[in-house]
Amino acid sequence: MKKNIAIVMGGYSSEYEISIKSGNVVYRYMDSEKYNPYRIVITKDKWVYLNDSDEEFPVEKSDFSLELQGTKISFDCVFNAIHGTPGEDGLLQAYFELLGIPQTSCNHYEAALTFNKRDLLSTLKPYGVKCAASYYLDKGDAIDEDAIVKKVGLPCFVKANRAGSSYGISKVYKKEELNNALDNAFSEDDEVIIESFLDGIEVSVGVITYKNQITVLPITEIVSENDFFDFEAKYQGKSQEITPARISSKQEENVRYWAEYIYKTLGLKGYSRSEFIFIDETPYLLEVNTTPGLTEESILPKQAQEAGISLKELFTSAIVEALR
Repeated sequence: MKKNIAIVMGGYSSEYEISIKSGNVVYRYMDSEKYNPYRIVITKDKWVYLNDSDEEFPVEKSDFSLELQGTKISFDCVFNAIHGTPGEDGLLQAYFELLGIPQTSCNHYEAALTFNKRDLLSTLKPYGVKCAASYYLDKGDAIDEDAIVKKVGLPCFVKANRAGSSYGISKVYKKEELNNALDNAFSEDDEVIIESFLDGIEVSVGVITYKNQITVLPITEIVSENDFFDFEAKYQGKSQEITPARISSKQEENVRYWAEYIYKTLGLKGYSRSEFIFIDETPYLLEVNTTPGLTEESILPKQAQEAGISLKELFTSAIVEALR
């Protein structure tokens, strides 16, 4: 009997539209001979099932079920395609865990930890993971520009601590630009991380569990036409994403090791995509994404295809692993 799969998409953050695109790609490529896929759009105002005519039917939140034409539909598994809150920060993972419904991304604690850049980097540093020098600010804190520059230098990056898709991020060259950059970051989150600029090759490394094995996918080199890999570079074609990356065999060996090590150390499952910058042969971790983009243009699906894994196989494997 075919299993019912809820593909959750949307969410409460600035990444809503990207998540809708990811969810629709998963829906399009899901193996319909094995699964009955249902598109579930989650917003602050409503949770609804969308049929192929885009008609909306409410989701019963008490047990995450639907009623269609007098028949109750429950789900065997949830395919998580929500970037940002509540799909990438642990909220939905905890909800599904309470309901006993398997889902394709990591567990709630690991999701919350990886979504919080400050906590993630602080957790991994004792394990030998290299990171940029950083300075933390919360909304309402006194801003000491001299102390910030002394700690991280210029240029530096000002980032919203809990946001994705390069929302709330600025590259700052002069001390006078810090306040505007902080306003931008605080518009996304009430916590900010300011990091020193690392001048090196940027790469993105997908790690997945595939056929019951932790698998490091081919590495992607990020070459932005803009000043850094911002939203425009990520989603509006202002970057080159080169897979496999043009890096030395030693750099590749090192970054593959650390990407897999981080996946194992944090106890991740499902998909992850970690971003690094090389200083010589040493990769410095920027962040870990646990619900990376899944459109045809997104980095992780391209890496999978480079590894000979089709989108259908990629999405099937996530469900198989969740149900294991």
